[in-house]
Amino acid sequence: MERLASHTTPAVSQDAEPTNDPRRWIALITMLSGAFMNLLDVSIANVALPSLRADLGASFSAVQWLLAGYTLAFAALLITGGRLGDMFGRKRLFLIGMIGFAVASALCGAAPTPGVLVGARILQGAAGALMVPQVLATIQVTFSPAERIKALGAFGATAGLGTVSGPLLGGVLIQADLFGWGWRSIFFINVAIAAIAVPIAFLVVRESRNTQAARLDLPGVVLVTAGLLLFVYPIVQGRENDWPLWGWLMMAAGLVVLAFFAWYERRRTSPLVPMTLFGRRSFTAGVLTGLAFFGGIASFFLVLTFYLQYGLGFTPLRAGLTTLPFSIGVGVLSVAATKLAPKLGRLTVMIGAAVMALGIGGVVYTIGEHGPRIESWQLIPAMAIAGAGMGLVVAPLADIILAGVDRKDAGSASGVINTAYQIGNALGIAVLGSIFVSLLGSQVGPAVDHVAPQIRAVVTVPAAQDAAIAGFETCLYDRVTADDTAVVPASCQAVTAAAATSPQTAGVAAAAATEARERVFGGATQRTLGWQLGLLALTLLLMTALPRGKGVHPGPPSA
Repeated sequence: MERLASHTTPAVSQDAEPTNDPRRWIALITMLSGAFMNLLDVSIANVALPSLRADLGASFSAVQWLLAGYTLAFAALLITGGRLGDMFGRKRLFLIGMIGFAVASALCGAAPTPGVLVGARILQGAAGALMVPQVLATIQVTFSPAERIKALGAFGATAGLGTVSGPLLGGVLIQADLFGWGWRSIFFINVAIAAIAVPIAFLVVRESRNTQAARLDLPGVVLVTAGLLLFVYPIVQGRENDWPLWGWLMMAAGLVVLAFFAWYERRRTSPLVPMTLFGRRSFTAGVLTGLAFFGGIASFFLVLTFYLQYGLGFTPLRAGLTTLPFSIGVGVLSVAATKLAPKLGRLTVMIGAAVMALGIGGVVYTIGEHGPRIESWQLIPAMAIAGAGMGLVVAPLADIILAGVDRKDAGSASGVINTAYQIGNALGIAVLGSIFVSLLGSQVGPAVDHVAPQIRAVVTVPAAQDAAIAGFETCLYDRVTADDTAVVPASCQAVTAAAATSPQTAGVAAAAATEARERVFGGATQRTLGWQLGLLALTLLLMTALPRGKGVHPGPPSA
């Protein structure tokens, strides 16, 4: 394989500027398909959870591990995957990762039990950690500085599309029920993508590696993997377990292990992560900025998904179409960012964060203005503006971070960048997700006050009115705060039985329950997005630490 790859696509030397390979743009598109698959699988599984549980009889714990297992394996191995690409060839690791991802996806789609499905999802995450870091690293070593921002613009558009297309594509596939596969088709789609991308990547992607790399730093691999697992696991599982003491102790232990890893790496002649990367202001400030920014992105879509599907009762397909303007905004402004960034430098990403804040503020206003009867089209302007803001941030920020990175360390740098983004995702979902869930309970009282006149109108006995409203409120609170939304609380069973005394009573009770649920989720969404705006303000503050320079410059050539 290596001999043929070397014959068809000569390796890129780390000691010279990238050459203008005529196939470089086809190679980029092919590698971006791998990044797209990974981003897609982060969100697409959420859409299939109800049908998946019904088909396999999966417990709520197993469902949690379908999501957590993938995240943990992916986050823990990204840095190692990036360094392996530096050492053994980024094309080779990309192909191994994509093939492994396709095989794991096939196992997910064919899984006969929840246990097999969880194991296959962990394999998916591990394969993704081999594949994804090679994308940014290959951009760094393949494209000249003048073209790099354009390549990163395509990467930014892919990031936006992959982030929000999971619910839309998942809804389409499950509703179409291709070949009777149902939820399994969301995993089989990866096999189809890989079947096209792998042969093309084999032929057109040029191999690149650090020709002077020593053996893999195995103690470093163990330390960084253990540290990341100790830190990320309680973040991923903390909200479901009500943030127990052991979780905080694990996170503290993870930070200690990662600090020891940094101390150890400084003393290595051939480290897993060159600590000199963090001596560059552009890299350190950029990684911290990316951590905060992507924490906001992930939590924004988590909250919006809950609001649209659980609050408003939208189908996965309709919810996906509602977020489509965000993807369009990202795609259009990612292209514009490639022209603005060389002229404006860090001001581009600062404008982007401000525009995204404007869009999220627009979502908050629209929800408040239109109330529980909001329609998808009313969210289009705000979603498009928010997406435009993201489009102005992703590519220029990656360009700023990679500027000055030695090409021989491109894989390690990419692994660190992607790990920071992944930790940001996990932190954003955990923290703002917990805020959202806690706010749901606080919104029950005001929502019930709005629908109380409807309940009093059909409960003709004055003495029974207060009891009926109290029972309704208890049912609503238990329903919106339940860990497992598929289980009907006992308090709701009593309310349903009482409402079934007449068709009129049942109809009024159902309408009141729908309006109250929409108001609860709407209020919690508005207030959580207020916290989101605070996170974007922090991101803007971190962006002031980025270098002021206009345009980017290549990293120093290898010694």
